[in-house]
Amino acid sequence: MFDLSADTLTAILPFIAVGFAAQLVDGALGMAFGVISSTLLISLGVPPQVASASVHAVEMFTTGASGISHVLHRNVNWKLFRRIVIPGVIGGVLGAYVLTLAAERARPFVLAYLAAIGLYLLWRGLRHAHRERKPRVVEPLGLVGGFLDAAGGGGWGPVVTSNLLVQGAHPRKVIGTVNTSEFFLAVAISATFLFSLGAEAFTTTLVGLLIGGMLAAPFGGYAAKKIPAKGLLVLVGVVLTLTSIYGIWTALS
Repeated sequence: MFDLSADTLTAILPFIAVGFAAQLVDGALGMAFGVISSTLLISLGVPPQVASASVHAVEMFTTGASGISHVLHRNVNWKLFRRIVIPGVIGGVLGAYVLTLAAERARPFVLAYLAAIGLYLLWRGLRHAHRERKPRVVEPLGLVGGFLDAAGGGGWGPVVTSNLLVQGAHPRKVIGTVNTSEFFLAVAISATFLFSLGAEAFTTTLVGLLIGGMLAAPFGGYAAKKIPAKGLLVLVGVVLTLTSIYGIWTALS
């Protein structure tokens, strides 16, 4: 049971702020909640598998609310949604089962790749060189993104959103579709972690993340709808580059 004393409420205020900021960015840009939240929990001494389980438990609620917001603002490409959600769930379940040292060793290389993608998207956004095309590589992308998301505690948004944008898909539709499909991924991964680790994997520190994330979730769809495509591309590039570089630094330090 959660202790709702005054001291506990004061202690979770930083987590509320982090959850709010992370979900606001995630809802608007299709990435960052898992990366920011997992990094915070691990820096506080939480084991990687518990941090990943905890973040995905929170994301069951935040992505559900954010997905509803994107649907209401017509930001979802349902054909693209069907193509990524099933491979994503399969990859997520596999990643939750094989969360090992090998996955952590590969993390700096994945982050370096994402940082390069972020710089490329930033360059394209500043030049406004984004030509809309139908993405061709979708299902394998969903499988890899789901696996890395579970194994690394975050990665669905950065991997899937960035690569779909590189292929030329419309930024607003990509963000809305990836954000909405993430709900099903979070449910599958959380169920797998719950089966593997037990209920003790979900700690009281998540209350703050959940409160902050739920408060911010409804605003993501509105922000994605209102920000121009060029602005979305630039913002995705900046967030992806900064979070990836920070992840590389912490992984190698």
